Amino acid sequence: MGNETAPVSVRSARWALASLSLSTLLSSLATSIASVGLPSLMQAFGASFQLVQWVVLAYLLAITTLIVSAGRLADIFGRRPLLLRGIGLFTFASVLCGLAPTLWLLIAARAAQGLGAAVMMALTLALIADTVPREKTGSAMGLLGAMSAIGTTLGPSLGGLLIAGLGWRAIFLINLPLGALAFALAYRVLPAGKKSAERDRRDFDGIGTALLALTLAAYALAMTLGRGSFGSLNVGLLVAAAVGGLLFVIAQTRVENPLIQPARFRDQALNASLAMSLVVATVMMATLVVAPFYLSRALGLDAAMVGLVLSAGPLVTALAALPAGRLVDRFGAHRMMIVGLLDLAIGIFILSQAEFGIAGYVAPIIIVCTGYSLFQTANNSAVMTGVASDQRGVVSGLLNLSRNLGLITGASVMGAVFAFASAGGGEGTGRQVLASAAAARGMQVTFQVATALVVAALIIAIISGRRGQRA
Repeated sequence: MGNETAPVSVRSARWALASLSLSTLLSSLATSIASVGLPSLMQAFGASFQLVQWVVLAYLLAITTLIVSAGRLADIFGRRPLLLRGIGLFTFASVLCGLAPTLWLLIAARAAQGLGAAVMMALTLALIADTVPREKTGSAMGLLGAMSAIGTTLGPSLGGLLIAGLGWRAIFLINLPLGALAFALAYRVLPAGKKSAERDRRDFDGIGTALLALTLAAYALAMTLGRGSFGSLNVGLLVAAAVGGLLFVIAQTRVENPLIQPARFRDQALNASLAMSLVVATVMMATLVVAPFYLSRALGLDAAMVGLVLSAGPLVTALAALPAGRLVDRFGAHRMMIVGLLDLAIGIFILSQAEFGIAGYVAPIIIVCTGYSLFQTANNSAVMTGVASDQRGVVSGLLNLSRNLGLITGASVMGAVFAFASAGGGEGTGRQVLASAAAARGMQVTFQVATALVVAALIIAIISGRRGQRA
């Protein structure tokens, strides 16, 4: 099974969980808090939206391209030392963001912040197995899920308050005291663990790391550039990503100490979990991309009311995560994974009807986000409890990567589906009525597609479970 770490006391495990929870909160907060500052950044730097959006994209691209490599480095050099460096880099880069005199320096600092966040995101899941008994893994995963949802929920409101009171720089400088606290906790309470052999450390797969980073960067850019409108550049980037992915797989079979062991490509259970994670994240992104248009155009809500209604989803996710963890511990990860996907499918199908006003949106969103919390907790638990110690970092990175790729894909693909389905609304006589009908039609078609995707994920879960029973 690889190098295992010694079990830690219950008290130490609780403090370790507090440290990992704060790291999770910071990385998710930094994702959501920057978006609310984009209008202020446009004014402060006299820049266009297309330019300032790179403050968000640089952070997400850094995480997406480097999260698997961060996990592998941790397996080689030790998870605790690398996590401390990741928190330190994240905190230092946050200060640079807050002090940046130009937009380009701010974007560069955000990329560095994303690198630190990639380390934090990859290692929090991996360190759970080092600090928490196996029978409590579900509860621990639920806690991390709750903290991630809280960070996502808190970002816009906290960011708005900080900008109103102290200016845009405060949304980055707030990470200095929080990062310092996370570093101090991690330094004091996380188990030291063991490093890999010196030979493994010398043989780090630099070529595979570079190929994977370039492949993921090409895919992420293809999905984000053009804001849903695919042109020749997007197609070229997708082709580059496909070629890069093929070269990466070939490279992994030809090096002695690959970034991802070739056996991982043949692990059907892991492949199924990664595929389900990607599909579910794609579907969940649809609720963030499509819902604002439906609520504002079809239901006629103002911006404040739209924000209030949209906050229901992350709030439910945060509240449901801890009970979801306890259910996973009691009834088993695979069973709860299927229940979560069933809930998700039911909620998404109801959303595809788009006929019942605000209540008709909020009620199914509660079902969707409850199912999402249950699925995410169960899926993470199922994967991480079956991984050898010396592979936890890279597998944790793969789990986070599948989720990030799903979010990126969902923003592009689901946004394009909505745009296509609602095309033609809002022109000619009765423009407002037509726009409302078009938004409702777009909502229905988008979530019909999303329902089919969740059903596909449910089929994968059932087949994967039957294979596991036969094995």
